[in-house]
Amino acid sequence: MKCLGNPLSRRGFLTVGAVGSFTLADYFRAQQARAEIKQYESVEGPAKSVIFIFMPGGMAHQETFDPKPYAPIEYRGPLNSIETNVTGIRIGELLPQTAQIADKLTICRSMTHGEAAHERGTHNMFTGYRPSPALKYPSMGSIVAHEFGPRNNLPPYVCIPNQPNEFAGTGYLSSSYAGFSLGADPASGNFQVRDLNLPGDVDFGRFDKRRRMLDVVNDHFRSLEESDSLDALDSFYDRAYSLISSEKARTAFDLNQEADALRDEYGRNTAGARMLLARRLVEAGVRFVTLTYGGWDMHDNIEGGMRNQLPAFDQGFAALIRDLSNRGLLESTMVCIASEFGRTPKINGTAGRDHWPKVFSVVMAGGGVKGGYVFGESNATASEPERDPLTVENWATTVYHQMGIVADKELMAPGDRPIEICDGGEIVEDLLT
Repeated sequence: MKCLGNPLSRRGFLTVGAVGSFTLADYFRAQQARAEIKQYESVEGPAKSVIFIFMPGGMAHQETFDPKPYAPIEYRGPLNSIETNVTGIRIGELLPQTAQIADKLTICRSMTHGEAAHERGTHNMFTGYRPSPALKYPSMGSIVAHEFGPRNNLPPYVCIPNQPNEFAGTGYLSSSYAGFSLGADPASGNFQVRDLNLPGDVDFGRFDKRRRMLDVVNDHFRSLEESDSLDALDSFYDRAYSLISSEKARTAFDLNQEADALRDEYGRNTAGARMLLARRLVEAGVRFVTLTYGGWDMHDNIEGGMRNQLPAFDQGFAALIRDLSNRGLLESTMVCIASEFGRTPKINGTAGRDHWPKVFSVVMAGGGVKGGYVFGESNATASEPERDPLTVENWATTVYHQMGIVADKELMAPGDRPIEICDGGEIVEDLLT
């Protein structure tokens, strides 16, 4: 089903104009309608928050979520597959804990695009657009920040541990919609979010006085010049003050608030700490969390690379899904696992796999997505989609839809250019409950 959106899109406008009697009065009525449409505010959908787990480098689908146990060894690869708790669904042998929560997952095995370069593939997965030399597109996290804004004095968009790449940024939107970066890895022993606490010689009284002084200076400069940079700076200061002055907001970033047993369940490592922090943040009110883990560009020795990185991920991800479910948060939190592309069907001469965007896997859970389900299928050698190819545009449109964002709503890029949030995508109803 096509996403219902702006009834007066650019294409619709041109179609009306081509029909014939489109008078000047009609034009101004249309402009007024457009203005009213632009005032439309997104209304929250089933997914109140999203945790986007990005596996940079190009995670092999064959060794993870789309094994081919009956293919020849040069396609199958060095690792085996295992049964999950859903009859008929098998995944890679290094994901035993994930296998036990498969009933809560939709595994999409037919993701496809045409970009075999890391940067271009990453751009696709973070923005829902193919790269263009003419325009920088905003990330999905920045779109969510733009459409909804903060909740509970927390940043609407947070990157764990930092903004992972340029495509996770604001693009043509104001810099005020950028993700909040932690400045440190939550797995570190002395983890503390950058700039979240006041310096030792500043109490809240002095802090409030400094804010009033800064407001006076800001008002002076704003009277001299209006610009995005000044507006964005003011917005950042406002959010920073709210964050620092709210004990509840500051506490959301504190992993020491969690019981030792739960921290052990997630794993006291990079994957576990990042996923536990992501759960704390969405529970407290953050709308979109981008979390990166590992390095999956395994041109050489893919078995060794997978054995080194997958076990910690398996533990942390399974704990995250169980934890969200136990707290009643999974229905309102969509969790997505993605990479910029997959890996070549055949093992290469150095026992690895190379870049392959024709087909790869993404995983979704919660936020109104089906559980215990496989969407799409790759062919016998995992080299191209066999059934129900899933495009980046359709996947992004579906995520936006579940959050309550109309994907073909137009935002204004520089030069007053109307640009759809996601161009040409459709909601994939078969992914949804």
